[in-house]
Amino acid sequence: MGSHLSTVTKYLDQNPLLKAAALDLGVQWAGFAVAYALKTEKFYDLVGSSTFLGLTWLTLNWAKKGNPYFMRQSIQNSCVSLWAVRLGSFLFSRVLQAGEDRRFRKVKGDPSLFFKFWTVQGLWVWLTLLPTMILNFKKQDKEMNYRDYLGYAIFAVGFLIEVMADHQKSKFRSDPLNKDKFINTGLWSMCRHPNYLGEILIWSGLFLPASNVMEGKEFLSVLSPLFVSYLLTNVSGIPILERSADRRWGSLVEYQQYKSKTAKLFPYIW
Repeated sequence: MGSHLSTVTKYLDQNPLLKAAALDLGVQWAGFAVAYALKTEKFYDLVGSSTFLGLTWLTLNWAKKGNPYFMRQSIQNSCVSLWAVRLGSFLFSRVLQAGEDRRFRKVKGDPSLFFKFWTVQGLWVWLTLLPTMILNFKKQDKEMNYRDYLGYAIFAVGFLIEVMADHQKSKFRSDPLNKDKFINTGLWSMCRHPNYLGEILIWSGLFLPASNVMEGKEFLSVLSPLFVSYLLTNVSGIPILERSADRRWGSLVEYQQYKSKTAKLFPYIW
C-alpha cells in the first residue's frame, strides 16, 4: 500500500497539472461531504473561490521553489486573487443575507445531484485556471508586449463591469420600493446579464498574457474562457436566471418590453 501511494505521489509531482486537479477535486469532495451532512449550500461559492486562490499561489510555489516570480506571473496571480477575494466575499455575504442559494433548493437533498454540482465546480476551477497554472509552471519568461497590456486592460474592464453590476443589483434589491421588481437601470439597461459579461471578459483577458509563454498543446488552454462562456450562457448562468425571470415577470408587459429591447449579454449584439 505504501509503495503504491509513493508511486502515485511521485507521478503527481512529475505532472503538476494533474496534481492540481487531484487537490482541486479533493477540496470540492470534502466540501460536498460537509455540506451534505449539514444540508447546506451556503459555503459552496466560498469553497470555489478559495480553491481558485489556493491553487493559484500553490502552483506558482511548486514551480518556483523559493525563486523570484516573473513580473508576468506576479501580475497574473494578483489579478486572479483580486477577482477571487472580491467575488467569493460578495457571494458568501449575499447567501448569508438571503438565507439560501435558490439554485440548491431541490439539489441539496439529492446526494448524487449535489455531488455533481461540487464536481462541476472542481472542473470549473481547474479549467478556468489552466492558462494561469501553465504560466506559473514556466521556467523562462519573455519580454512583456502588447498582448500582455491588452489582456490586462480587458481584465480591468471586465472586473469593473462585474463589480458595478453586482453593486447596482444589490443596491436595487436593498430598496424596499423595489420588492418583487426586476432591475432595468444602470448596466442592466444595456444587457440583461452584465455581471456575466464581466466574468467572460475577465478570463478572456487573462488568457492573453499567459498565452505569450505558451507552446504547442498549451494553447488548448484557450478552453478556459471558452468553458466559462459556455457554462454561463448554456448551463448554470443565463438559462437558469432567464427561466426564473420568466416565471416571475413573464406576464408583465414591462418585462416583455425590457426583454425584447435589451440584449441578453453583449449590448446591441446578442
